Amino acid sequence: MNAVTIETGPSPEWSVVWLHGLGADGHDFEPIVPMLVDPGWPSLRFVFPHAPVRPITVNGGMRMRGWYDILAPNLDRAQDEDGIRESRRLVSGLIAAEKARGFRSDRVFLAGFSQGGAMALATGLTLPERLAGLVVLSAYVPIADILDRERRPEANGLPIFQAHGTGDPIVPIGLGAATRSWLSARGYPVAWHSYPMAHAVSPDEIADLRDWLGPRLS
Repeated sequence: MNAVTIETGPSPEWSVVWLHGLGADGHDFEPIVPMLVDPGWPSLRFVFPHAPVRPITVNGGMRMRGWYDILAPNLDRAQDEDGIRESRRLVSGLIAAEKARGFRSDRVFLAGFSQGGAMALATGLTLPERLAGLVVLSAYVPIADILDRERRPEANGLPIFQAHGTGDPIVPIGLGAATRSWLSARGYPVAWHSYPMAHAVSPDEIADLRDWLGPRLS
């Protein structure tokens, strides 16, 4: 699938696949690269894919880029299982493409914001191979009961950075906190952070992500 790619230096040693939120595209998180990356890190390859264009029910059927349909304002109630499964196949394909470029799966991070963060969980916990870690920003665990059955042992103990705004009106922090509890109860080590912000990404959040990511790039 189409994606924006950025390499921070020659011969990247690690890959970061970063999924955008509803209505955005792969360019949305390009500016985060210079803000996040430490000059002392090994070279990284960032992949920012464009989600498919689809009608979104809560937006009156308006067509926009989204990883799945949003059927109701209560995000954890009626959910688009078919759309989530379809995008899980797409995201799995992105990871397979990174492996074909020479990255081991345990050198690939899967990150996402909002819908993208939900897809990071839906994909990263169900792959038949272990990733380097997950980054889940302003998101929630989708189709939780189904995902609980489909989780793979390869993901046991997978490190997860999770962050959320305390004033998020789109994905309420209660959903984020419930996701943290869901993950922790299943043995995933979650680095949880909250910030006084809405549905957004803050400089403090990026700094905390840098502190989490840096020691893992070894």
